[in-house]
Amino acid sequence: MPRFFKPLLADYRTQKGSYNFAPKWGLPGVTCPECKATWAGAGLHYPAVDLSGHPVAKKLSKAYLEEDFEEFERLRDQVRALLPPDYPLGPGTLFGPQVGKARGPFSALIQPSGGTLLVQPDALKSLQDEGLRGLRGCRTEILFRPKGIPELLDLHIEPRGLLHADCIPKSTPPPCPRCGRRGFSLPKEPILDAASLPTDLDLFRLRNFATVLIVTERFKDVVERFELDGLTFRELPVR
Repeated sequence: MPRFFKPLLADYRTQKGSYNFAPKWGLPGVTCPECKATWAGAGLHYPAVDLSGHPVAKKLSKAYLEEDFEEFERLRDQVRALLPPDYPLGPGTLFGPQVGKARGPFSALIQPSGGTLLVQPDALKSLQDEGLRGLRGCRTEILFRPKGIPELLDLHIEPRGLLHADCIPKSTPPPCPRCGRRGFSLPKEPILDAASLPTDLDLFRLRNFATVLIVTERFKDVVERFELDGLTFRELPVR
């Protein structure tokens, strides 16, 4: 049975550098007329999706709460054409390059928040040269200091794989048919659904909990063999 690992969230004892940045565009938050929940921040980020020149780019350049749910659906549908049809697009989904400031030097790999992973170019090349799959580095619009340090690339991470139903509270309602919200916290002991896990990627995010990134044992082994700093890993069971 293949082994899978969750990179742990940013630990300032192991990650170097300081940073303050956010993606350039994002869908607004909403109040759903079906389930009545007000929410955003689905954890999804697609840095390879460029909205430059897109009709909705200006409107999506600032975070806000859209009071008209049909307007949210219109905005979502206009962006959907830029992504595979099965990619989730919940309220608060983010797009495009990271914008902000950062001061190095940096660790080889940095996970500043759930669902985001940045990497130094040389480290990315080392991982790709070892045959790791699904590693797509995207340029940022971060102002890096001091000048001359290696910059960071933002990894475009596909939504694949699921938490197993056995670790989700039985009281959790099914996804809202209108906005898709499920409304459960990450289980203390997550279990991965074996049948849902991709066989063609060494890095992906979970479709039903997008802030959780998953790597294969191959990814972990290469990171440790090349002594690429910045991440630690927790193995998750598979069922």
